[in-house]
Formats: sequence, structure tokens, C-alpha cells
Amino acid sequence: QVQLVESGGGSVQAGGSLKLSCHVYGNIRHCAMAWFRQPPGKEREMVSRTENTGRSIVAAAVEGRFTLSRDDHENMYYLYMDALKPEDAAVYYCAACASRVNDYSAWDYWGEGTRVTVSS
Repeated sequence: QVQLVESGGGSVQAGGSLKLSCHVYGNIRHCAMAWFRQPPGKEREMVSRTENTGRSIVAAAVEGRFTLSRDDHENMYYLYMDALKPEDAAVYYCAACASRVNDYSAWDYWGEGTRVTVSS
């Protein structure tokens, strides 16, 4: 049984920073992990992922502002968000284990999400 629990969301002003955490319960050490977000009224989109090869990818919209890290020892997965913009406002989800990393419907495990609000 795998469970993902996100934390760290909140309200910030544009230009501010937040750190999102994803606590992983269960064994996913050989799985890819990702952060997705879903802005109000929009489709869910991938923000970043680390593949089981160790390769990391960050979406163009957040490149240079968001950084991810993974600590398999502590079963934690982080998303550091800097220079936040109003368009970054969304519910952010942690996900793990996917047969097709580019297809969000193919991810096996999801957290409940944590909301990020950015005011201008």
C-alpha cells in the first residue's frame, strides 16, 4: 500500500517562495515521481518529474524558478518554488509510479493535493 501526503501549500504574494513536501508511505524507490498542478478551471499539468533513471525534468513554464529534490532515505519528495507568479496558483499534487510518465492518467499513486494561492 502506497500513500502520498502533500504539505506546504499556502498563500503568498507574487515573487514569493514556497516549499512543497510530499511524504511517501510505502516502497516506491524504483518509481518515477512527479509534481502536477491543476489551476482553477483548467486541466491537470505536469510541473516536474524525476524518472527512475534519475533524470529530472521541469516544465518550461516553471524552469529556472522551481526545483525538485528527492530523498529516498527519508521518503520525502520536495518542490521548491521561487519567484511565484499569479499563474502558478493551483492545487499541487504529488504522484508516483507511472508506466507512461508523459500521461497523467498512467500514474498509479496520487496525494490529495495542497493548494497554492499567489496574489499579485
